[in-house]
Amino acid sequence: MKKYLFVALAALVLTGCLSRPPEPEQPQPPVTVEPVKPPVEEPQPPVTEPVPQPPKIQQLDWLSSVQPLVNQMLKADGVNPGSVLLLDSVKNNTNGALQTSKATSALHKALASNQTFSIVPEAQLASAKQTLGLSVDDSLGSRSKAIGLARIVSAQYVLYSDVSGDVKSPTLDMQLMLVQSGEIVWSGNDAVTH
Repeated sequence: MKKYLFVALAALVLTGCLSRPPEPEQPQPPVTVEPVKPPVEEPQPPVTEPVPQPPKIQQLDWLSSVQPLVNQMLKADGVNPGSVLLLDSVKNNTNGALQTSKATSALHKALASNQTFSIVPEAQLASAKQTLGLSVDDSLGSRSKAIGLARIVSAQYVLYSDVSGDVKSPTLDMQLMLVQSGEIVWSGNDAVTH
């Protein structure tokens, strides 16, 4: 009997679900569809890294710095007037960048009107450098190279110069050497003026 009761109850439940009248549908407001616009991306300025500033090269008064030393050298004992002098390029041995080509030019100017030495012409110097297999721009990094070059151009003296110390307050060192023996006949140094 339980079986029949369960079947009858299930039939009532099922018929009750079906006999229920449907609820009237509520009218829905019409849906408005807006067109989708793609997002506009504003152009971003390109990301730039700051450009590092090149080191500032000091403007040094080379002529005022070399002239007193050249005057001392011309009065030195052991210097034979009328000799040929090879003027080596000024070397930079400081802790920064210097325009040593301007220092070399200042040495040429300071020695241009002297009566003691005749300077090896630059064209002859360039030719001799090529003979040794050096580039024309080679700043003879060592005293032995400078002496070897001086022998080729038949110079009796070599003026070897370098700038050393701190780049903000450099010191100019000059040495006058005999080509034949390599002996240093005169040496001097002084602070480079700004």
